[in-house]
Amino acid sequence: MEKRLWWNKFKRVMPQSFLIYNSLISHKIISVLKSIFFVCSFACLLHACNAQQNKISLKKQNNNNTLLWQVSGKDLKKPSFLFGTFHLLCKDDIHFSTQLKAAIQYADNIYMELDLDDPSTMMSGLLYINMKNNKKLKDLYTAEEYAKIDSYFNDSLQMPMIMFQKAKPYFLVALLYPKMMKCKTFSGVDEEVVKLAKQSDKQIAGLETMEFQASIFDSIPYELQAKELLKNIDSLDKYKNEFDTLMQAYKSQQINTIEDLMNKSEFGMEKYENILVNYRNVKWVKQLKTTMKDKSVFVAVGAGHLLGEKGLIKL
Repeated sequence: MEKRLWWNKFKRVMPQSFLIYNSLISHKIISVLKSIFFVCSFACLLHACNAQQNKISLKKQNNNNTLLWQVSGKDLKKPSFLFGTFHLLCKDDIHFSTQLKAAIQYADNIYMELDLDDPSTMMSGLLYINMKNNKKLKDLYTAEEYAKIDSYFNDSLQMPMIMFQKAKPYFLVALLYPKMMKCKTFSGVDEEVVKLAKQSDKQIAGLETMEFQASIFDSIPYELQAKELLKNIDSLDKYKNEFDTLMQAYKSQQINTIEDLMNKSEFGMEKYENILVNYRNVKWVKQLKTTMKDKSVFVAVGAGHLLGEKGLIKL
């Protein structure tokens, strides 16, 4: 019997395109779901920070219990910030500290995985959800397996499977996300960051495009994706407690606990982690290294990208 959750590892690699996909559905661009809106070493010193309005003052937290990190150094004219997000939480559980709000107000620009303030980003999600070469889900399953998935989507999600015949299986995994939640009203931490940034008239930019994020999943065999989708449906009830543990660790900003949970989980994706996480981190660092020389930027990406030896904090 599996003792560990695939979901923790999935959260580490899940790009914001999953958030976009769920958002598209909830806004009836695909009219099925009605109420779900989500889904560096820069030769610098990074440390946990507290900030005050109109002034950034630092207070190092020795236990590293924080999702907000400051980037500073002799080669930077201004400090910048890294913030680890969780792409979907119960809306009532999303609370931002005074120091995070001050960091956003202080920053010149906001960088996220995708530019969530650009309507074209949202719309382009529809262009990239399908598998290549006219592949269909029925091609990836036995008749019995497909019937099980069809039944789950129709009965549990109230979503006709005919809508997703050509969709990449991992995008369908994203639709299981709300089933892990203990509330009915969701939001993405990323979305709430966008709202704060817009209140301060900050320019928002994306580190990647929707096309690039979708291409990541074309590099993973569809057969493997299909296998994981089926396993997730079969084992969903077992996953809820551990997923709740992960959420609690995030809400309490226990970054070391988050890393431990992710590293101990088995998602079967280790061989693709360089594509899903590490390569993207290196690419982001190169981009941010140049931008941070002259400007203060607030970088909000999935918390999994901050963690580990190849995470943004240690790169």
